[in-house]
Amino acid sequence: MSSDSVHTRATPDARGASARSLEDLLSFAQGIVAEHVLPRAEEVDREARWPQEGIRALMEAGLAGLHVPAHLGGHGQGLYALARMTETIALACPSTAMCFGMHCVATAVIAAKATPDHEERYLRPIAEGRHLATLALSERGTGANFFLPAMRLAREGDSYRVQGEKQFVTNAAHADSYVISTEASDAAAEGEFSCLVLDAAAPGIAWGDAWRGLGMRGNDSRSMRIDARVPAANLLGREGEQVWYVFEVVAPYFLVAMAGVYLGVAQAALAIAARHVDARRHAHSGESVAQLPTVQHRVGELWIAVERCRALLHQAANQGDAGDPGAVLPLLASKVDAAEAAVHVTNEAMTLCGGSAFRENGALARLMRDARAGPVMAPTTDMLKLWIGRLTLGMPLL
Repeated sequence: MSSDSVHTRATPDARGASARSLEDLLSFAQGIVAEHVLPRAEEVDREARWPQEGIRALMEAGLAGLHVPAHLGGHGQGLYALARMTETIALACPSTAMCFGMHCVATAVIAAKATPDHEERYLRPIAEGRHLATLALSERGTGANFFLPAMRLAREGDSYRVQGEKQFVTNAAHADSYVISTEASDAAAEGEFSCLVLDAAAPGIAWGDAWRGLGMRGNDSRSMRIDARVPAANLLGREGEQVWYVFEVVAPYFLVAMAGVYLGVAQAALAIAARHVDARRHAHSGESVAQLPTVQHRVGELWIAVERCRALLHQAANQGDAGDPGAVLPLLASKVDAAEAAVHVTNEAMTLCGGSAFRENGALARLMRDARAGPVMAPTTDMLKLWIGRLTLGMPLL
C-alpha cells in the first residue's frame, strides 16, 4: 500500500477509543460502510479488484486501530468487537470485510508481544490510520496445516535471513507489513517456529499473479516469494516459542474474523430473500410470495440458522475475551458453523428468489460465490471438526 493512497487523515473519525463504546464504533462504522464500501461492492467483485477505497475509508476513520491498546491511540478491543465489526462490513462487501479482518488479526498478533519499538513502528501508525498490516502464514507444502511452516529462518548477525514462499496472502502487495511464520533457525522438533514482522519496503519480496478467485474476489490473495534480511528487532517474542501465538492469538482472532465475515454473508443473503418474497406478488391474486406457508417455513429455518451462528460466535468471542480456557471448542466451532451457514443460507436464498436471482454478478450470486470460500479456507471445516472431536474425546489437539 502506498503512503499516498490511504494515509490521509479524515474527519470526523473514531479516534479517542477509550471514550467510545463498541456500539458507538459499530454505528460509526455502518456509516462508513454505507458511504464507501457498499457502493463499490459489485465493482470490486466484477473486476477482482482490491477494495482500496473501502479500506482507505475505514483506516482514515480510525477504525484500523480496533485492537491497538488505548494508551497507544487505539480502541483496545478484543474478539467480540472483531466479530461484530467484520459482520458489519461483510453485510455490504465480504471481500472488504476479509481484508479488514486480516489486518485486525495481524494487529492483534503484533500487539500480543509488542516491544516499545514495535509499538512506535507499527501500533501507533496503525491506530493513526497510516499503516495496514496483514498475515502471511499459509504455504503450498503444508496446506491447511498453517501452524507447520517450512519457510526458513537463519540468524545473520543483527538480522535474520528469511527464505521461502507464502500462499494466499490477503491484502497482498497493498499492506505496509506482513506477520509471517517461519521455522525457528535452530528448530529441534516439528512445530518450533517463529513469528516476525516483514516490512513491505524490504528488498527481496516478489509477488505471484493477481488473485482471480471464484469468490472473495477482492482479497488479492497472491503468493509471496521472500528472500530478505529482516532486523532481529522485528521478531515477535522469543525465537521458537510461537506455537503459543498459533493457539493463543492467531487462531482465536483468525477464526473469529472469518466467522464474522461468513455470518455477514448469511445475514445479507437472508435479508435479500426476505425482501424479495415480500415484494414479489402473484399477478392472478395480488398476494405476495411471503404469504405461502412453504416460503414462511423456509425463511424461518434460515433465520434460525443465522441466529444460531451468531449466538455461537458471540459466545465464543466473549469467552475468549474473558480468558476462559473452555473457549477453545466454541471458537473452533464458530468458524465451522458460520462457513456452513453461509453456504446453506445463500443456496436456500437463491431458491427462494428464483429466476430473478439467477443472473450474473447479482448481489445474491456474489454472496453465494463468497460463501463457498468458507469451508476451504484454512483451517478447513474438516480440520476444525477433527480438532473438535479430538478435544471432546479428551485427546490432544495435534
